[in-house]
Amino acid sequence: MKTAKDVIDADLSYICQHLQSEFAQLAGKNLLITGGAGFLGYYLVQSILHWNQSAGQPIRLTVYDNYIRGIPDWLTQLKENPNLTLVKHDVTHPLPDSIGDFQYIIHAASIASPIYYRKYPIETMDANVSGLRYLLEYCRQQQSSPAPVEGFLFYSTSEIYGDPTPENIPTPETYRGNVSCTGPRACYDESKRYGETLCVNFAQQYDLPIKTARPFNNYGPGLKITDRRVLPDFARDVLAGKDIVMLSDGAPTRTFCYIADAIVGYYKVLVRGRPGEAYNIGVEQPEISVLELAQQVVEMSRSLFDYTGQVVRQASSDRDYLVDNPNRRCPVIEKARSELDYQPSISLESGLKRTLLWYQDNQQAEDK
Repeated sequence: MKTAKDVIDADLSYICQHLQSEFAQLAGKNLLITGGAGFLGYYLVQSILHWNQSAGQPIRLTVYDNYIRGIPDWLTQLKENPNLTLVKHDVTHPLPDSIGDFQYIIHAASIASPIYYRKYPIETMDANVSGLRYLLEYCRQQQSSPAPVEGFLFYSTSEIYGDPTPENIPTPETYRGNVSCTGPRACYDESKRYGETLCVNFAQQYDLPIKTARPFNNYGPGLKITDRRVLPDFARDVLAGKDIVMLSDGAPTRTFCYIADAIVGYYKVLVRGRPGEAYNIGVEQPEISVLELAQQVVEMSRSLFDYTGQVVRQASSDRDYLVDNPNRRCPVIEKARSELDYQPSISLESGLKRTLLWYQDNQQAEDK
């Protein structure tokens, strides 16, 4: 793989290969993705359209987004696809009267970057609570229609666990969390927690097929270079020929799940997950520090780009930058493995290489 196109082609083939039965079940159905212009939408959308190219019955896809962080070029380039409908809509407002019938819904409309959800805290909470409620009510109303909703996926987050106690790392879905309800990350963490409560109760009260995914540190193509999360920041410094600037001591540890593996997991939750249940989606190893991740990026960039920089540390000018930042984050994924046949297989080394090659061809993005 030499270019971003090579990376994307390989990833889309990988996703479709690992979702043959799930996509076959979606064939001929209508799928709605809210927040489809975001990071997760990048492969959620493109993998469906890639599968449609060789499918007998296509999956008809509609994307809702308010484009609060801009309209990405990749989505604009797809607007003429006959099986894709793009609708500018803010999910915090009532659903359009012309919404039509959807058999599958993915609610991914929420800002997930700490820098930006702290910039838009009310909007973040509204998307995860009010927007979710509109969609759940739609599911309930559709029960009496000729084509009821067959699967609904809510994106929660691994951040609902907060900073787990040592005996709860790796962290299973049964851990209840250790989260601040008033800190700088609370707008995201707590609205996701309440969103899960909404999902569980709608699933139980109305017998609806509502499932939840808890992502663990996804990275890769689609996460724009201006996102302000760790890997985009590292890539921006590398490709600018600058030292990698780390705004912490680099001690917190994470497991990093490449986006192609994550997308496979999310569609499996949508189609095969049990109603009212939440599933960790990520990888269990290696758990590495942010400093170790930066050093791996440096070494890989030396071979890919003849990079000559190094890792340097600076203090952030944002006093809340590290407040409530978990010290460790590592999932137990046995539930997804046993119930959904979720088997992530892309190594960190391979994922980092693909990511850096993609960023090489995607160095410009709206900074909002």
